[in-house]
Amino acid sequence: PPLAVCGLTEAEAVERYGADAVTVHKTTFVNMLYSREFLVEGQFQPKTFAKLVCLGAEQKVIGLHMIGLSTDEILQGFAVAMKMGATKADFDSVVAIHPTSAEELVTIAPWQAKYSMRSDVYTPSFQAAKLPAKAR
Repeated sequence: PPLAVCGLTEAEAVERYGADAVTVHKTTFVNMLYSREFLVEGQFQPKTFAKLVCLGAEQKVIGLHMIGLSTDEILQGFAVAMKMGATKADFDSVVAIHPTSAEELVTIAPWQAKYSMRSDVYTPSFQAAKLPAKAR
């Protein structure tokens, strides 16, 4: 299956920044190609895996890894976002295009609100609640 890799691996990030500074968000899903409308009885449904490697309290995305159908086609857009310093909250603030593999990267739990509901305050979620050292 196609493989998409950008930035640091989890091991590289931990080696460079320490385990307490690195948070990893993962998801595994069946590609939408295998949704109910297209299934044939007994058909194999390969899974797609995605991982975001984030740094610090601001959850800056420093690594993005996927394996599965169509993952190679979406990497360039996410690489641009990473080069611009995107955070997990930035990813979460994007409306997911459905049905795509890319939507999984902007919907990985736990979701982090980038903006406060109050119009007079900018409060990224990482300031509102302390994040665990590692999320798995």
